[in-house]
Amino acid sequence: MAAKKACESFSKGLIEDVHRWGCLKQTGVSLRYMMEFGSKPTIKNLLISAQFLHKELPIRIARRAIELERLPYGLSQKPAVLKVRDWYLDSFRDVRSFPEIKNMNDEKEFTEMIKAIKVRHNNVVPAMALGVQQLKKGMDPKIVYEDLDDIQQFLDRFYMSRIGIRMLIGYIHTKMSPMEVARTASEDARAICYREYGSAPDVQIYGDPDFTFPYVPAHLHLMVFELVKNSLRAVQERFMDSDKVAPPIRIIVADGEEDVTIKVSDEGGGIPRSGLPKIFTYLYSTARNPLDEHSDIGTANAVTMAGYGYGLPISRLYARYFGGDLQIISMEGYGTDAYLHLSRLGDSQEPLP
Repeated sequence: MAAKKACESFSKGLIEDVHRWGCLKQTGVSLRYMMEFGSKPTIKNLLISAQFLHKELPIRIARRAIELERLPYGLSQKPAVLKVRDWYLDSFRDVRSFPEIKNMNDEKEFTEMIKAIKVRHNNVVPAMALGVQQLKKGMDPKIVYEDLDDIQQFLDRFYMSRIGIRMLIGYIHTKMSPMEVARTASEDARAICYREYGSAPDVQIYGDPDFTFPYVPAHLHLMVFELVKNSLRAVQERFMDSDKVAPPIRIIVADGEEDVTIKVSDEGGGIPRSGLPKIFTYLYSTARNPLDEHSDIGTANAVTMAGYGYGLPISRLYARYFGGDLQIISMEGYGTDAYLHLSRLGDSQEPLP
């Protein structure tokens, strides 16, 4: 442990324990398995789930904690990253010190502890973004961002694993209506647009309102919210000083054999082709991080129109997590189409980094 602070607040034994658990093999879970298990919350199933998590979570959390100590370019030493690593060490200690789960009373207490862990890690993404900003601030601007490829790859792995951990302690809805989720996500995005600009373009949603399929509503909400927010911002900025009425954003939900596809189309002027590769990186955002240097990372929860530039890469990871994908097609001078493909085959296995 290079960082002195960690040694003060975490015992040598705990750090050794983290390294021991970090070498163990992770156990992947399929969407279908989670679904079948979660849709029948019998006492036996709840106990088996809790016992599985009791063994699995320390392995996954330990791996992340170790990875956070080994980042390139001194990123591990940035204050925001040290804070994230401490959250992982705290959570590892919490799960490891929890006694064996033998009955439903233990299961209830374990579930409460896991909920607390989930809240503790709510701000991991903006905190890591802040760490990257702290790193870039001290770096020679002449360093080409392609050189930061290993940070990009680390963040992909790290966030993918985080999705997996949160997935294991989250929930799947067996009859989720994508139309319904798209509607609430759009309303949330429009509310933020209103708050920032005083007006917001319309969002029109097309598709079968009765169609449902098994998925994770929170994931879909996050992805549609990000896409609609980007579209609203582009349209709003393009038509702000125009006497034309801002054109609506159109969302189409298509239900195919293999995929459910959600298309979000706007007439916000598009993205130049040279800029397209950059929209999926974590290192380019010009947007202000809602967690600035002075805010308390533990409490900030403001969402801004610009976010912190992580919306698209994170959304694509969420889509890929269950075998889907996210593609952005742009017509410069006109607008952008985002295609969100969601796999409806529950056999896709978790991608374990």
